[in-house]
This record gives sequence, C-alpha cells and structure tokens, in this order.
Amino acid sequence: MPHIALPDGLPGISAGFAFRPETARPMRELAHVLLHEPNTLTGGERELIATYVSYLNDCYFCQTSHGAAAAAHLGDEELVKRVKADFRHAAISEKLKALLVIASKVQKGGKHVTAEDVEAARREGATDLEIHDTVLIAAAFCMYNRYVDGLGTWQPREEGLYAAMGKHLATEGYRKPSIERAEVA
Repeated sequence: MPHIALPDGLPGISAGFAFRPETARPMRELAHVLLHEPNTLTGGERELIATYVSYLNDCYFCQTSHGAAAAAHLGDEELVKRVKADFRHAAISEKLKALLVIASKVQKGGKHVTAEDVEAARREGATDLEIHDTVLIAAAFCMYNRYVDGLGTWQPREEGLYAAMGKHLATEGYRKPSIERAEVA
C-alpha cells in the first residue's frame, strides 16, 4: 500500500513519475543518458550495474525491471541471476567485475571507493568515462531505489510485466513510460 495517494495501476517508479511529472522528466532523462545513449559500456553492462545496485538495495521493482532490460540486451536471463548471486564468478568481463566492485562500494557510500578500486578497474581496461558512469549509475540507482521504496509503491510479482518493461527500456530507452497501466492485484 503506497504511503501517499499514487495513481492506481502503475507499478514502482511509474507511479511516482505519474504523480509528479515535472520531477519525472529530469529523472527519466538522467536514466536515458546513463543507460541508453551510446557509450563504451554496452547497454547490457550498464543495466547490470543498475540491477546489481538495486539488488544490494533490496528494491524488488528496480532490480527486476532493470534485470529484465539487461536480459533483453544480453539475451540471457540466467546471466542476470548469476551476477546478482555472485558476480565474481559470473561469465562477465574482468572489467565489468571491477566496475561492479566500485558500484557496490558507492551503494554503501561514496567514500568507500578507494584509489585501489579505481586502479584495479583501469588495469582491466576501464576508462575514466566508464568509471565516472559506473559511479553515477550506482549513485542514481540508490536515489531511484529509495524513491520507489520510500513511497511504498506497488511492486507486482508478475514476471511477464517486467519482461515487457525490460524490452521497452532496452529498445526505446527511458524518456517515455514503459507501462501505461497494469491490473491492480
């Protein structure tokens, strides 16, 4: 049950965005630039960073919707599950593993990131832009996760709903809603 009167039938962040469209616009634009615009990290890699941070924050809506977007990019739902369970042993690049270490430290607090963490990512081929964007994705998803959970938004458990959202996010990006209304359970 949401903590305030949010629009019915809109799950997670969609309800908050519909409630306050003027704040939704810049939040959507930030997500679009970070996760969808061309970048040296693939869309799947960036979505995995968002998914992992959301998993660490225990935000069901965000980890599931962005996990579905990562799976849509990568064509591999099981890889998303393996990254959440133990990214160090998942079939991802050593560079992405080093970036996920940085993201996990940002999730705890920015000052947890060390020069050694950054150097380890550089040794694996991470550029300054990739390190920057990893930190910003992690920080932004801490905000998005807290927004979703802090409002007590409706977070349905229907996997098909998330798969459709993930496909939309992977192909269309973040500027437009990925869901209009869902059946309220």
